[in-house]
Amino acid sequence: MDFLQTLTQRNVAFAANGFATDLKIIPSQQTLILGCVDPRVDPMDVLQLEPGEAAVIRNVGGRVNPALFETMAILGTVSRVGGAAVGQGWNLIVLHHTDCGIRGCYHHAPELLAKHMGVATDELAALEIDDPYKAVAVDVAALKAHPNLPGGFTVTGLVYDVTTGLIETVVPSGLLRPE
Repeated sequence: MDFLQTLTQRNVAFAANGFATDLKIIPSQQTLILGCVDPRVDPMDVLQLEPGEAAVIRNVGGRVNPALFETMAILGTVSRVGGAAVGQGWNLIVLHHTDCGIRGCYHHAPELLAKHMGVATDELAALEIDDPYKAVAVDVAALKAHPNLPGGFTVTGLVYDVTTGLIETVVPSGLLRPE
C-alpha cells in the first residue's frame, strides 16, 4: 500500500471517530502560532493543541518574512468576516527550534534564503539564522516593528529543543505595542 492509501484510510477513521462538526473558523483560544515546516516540530504535537484552539502558520525556519505579513493581512480579513477581529486579546507565538534545517540554506544557498526572507544577502547575518534563541528575538522585534499588525496582540517567543521535547520561553509574553 502506498502512503496516499494510508492517508485515505486514516481520513476515513478520522471522519468516523475524530471529526468535530462544531469547530469554528476563529481559533477558540484566539491564538496564532508561527512555526517551522520541520515535521519534528508540529505545533499541534509539541504544544498538545486540541483541534480548533489555534491557527498555525508554518514556513521554512518559522521565520517572519514578507509572505507572513501577507498571510496575516488575509487572516485579519477572514477573522473580521468571521466575527472576531484579530488583535486585542489574541496571542501571537513565534516558535523556533534547535537543529533547524534553515542553517543549511544559509550556508549553501544564501541567495535563495535572502529571497525567502525579503532581505539582501549581506543582511542575512543580522537575522541570526544559526542561533534559534537569538533568531526568535529578532523575529519578535520584526513583528513589533511592523506598523500594520494590530498592536493588541500578546506576542511570545519560544524555542523548542528537538533533543528534549521541551520548549523554552526566550521572549516573555508582552503586547506587540500599546494600542
